[in-house]
Amino acid sequence: MSVRCTWVGLALLSACAGDALDASPGAELAVVAQDLEGQGLREAQLATGVTLKYLEQGSRHGTPVIFLHGYTDSHHSFDLNLPQFPRSFHVFALDQRGHGQSSKPACCYTQADFASDVAAFMDAVGLERASLVGHSMGSFIAQSVALAYPERVERLVLIGSAPTVAGNPVAIDFKTAVDTLTDPIDPEFVRSFQASTFFRPIPESFLDTAVAESLKVPADIWRQALDGLLAEDHSAQLGDIEAPTLILFGDQDIFFSAAEQVVLDTQIPSSRLLVFPQTGHGTHVERPGAVTRALARFLR
Repeated sequence: MSVRCTWVGLALLSACAGDALDASPGAELAVVAQDLEGQGLREAQLATGVTLKYLEQGSRHGTPVIFLHGYTDSHHSFDLNLPQFPRSFHVFALDQRGHGQSSKPACCYTQADFASDVAAFMDAVGLERASLVGHSMGSFIAQSVALAYPERVERLVLIGSAPTVAGNPVAIDFKTAVDTLTDPIDPEFVRSFQASTFFRPIPESFLDTAVAESLKVPADIWRQALDGLLAEDHSAQLGDIEAPTLILFGDQDIFFSAAEQVVLDTQIPSSRLLVFPQTGHGTHVERPGAVTRALARFLR
């Protein structure tokens, strides 16, 4: 597949070429299973009062990169990317508060709370600075970290993001369903939600894992985390982001629009926008090879 590029405003929108791994996600998942087999999660006790589980890989002397998953996901969100990621980077893939195997306090789940955890995690593992890769909810947390702790963010990658979730009609509509959830959450509701975020085919076993991880999140945390996303709007501060930023967008994203990506790219002073055609909200899952290569080139 050839690369297609078009200029929109000041941003170069590039349709990434697929590759064999992108075209054969089932085969790639087998590589993931082999590569991650036996790798246990580490644990960090944070000054914010939570305990975070995280996957660590790569050279301890390499460039530190923190991966931040999306809403109700976990570090497994990056299972198709991390096995391909160069070992010259020092990678930390977190289970954020309330998610995965991390602690699940009754309160609190605003973007500021998640951002404070990232800074406290860096303190706990001895990182002065790091690059942040955030998907969806994780991308808004990454933005918050870059605004609140600019001296600690080297580079920023926003996947499936926007200037804000506040006022987003899809999120508001989804909230009406989330507000009715009770424990235990219906697995079919979770599967429908997870599947809706993808446009291209993905491995069924990856979807099974995503559903299982979402089911670890209590109904009240589903509500609090979504309320936190809808409540905070720091779009007016995007011009204060100092870190060089890469924005990755699937043009079939059901949550956010192409116009919002242009706003992100225009408002963030040092940014690049990369658009993937025929790709949904889970860009890094649907185009794992191309996304991982783009990350490695940008973060090196």
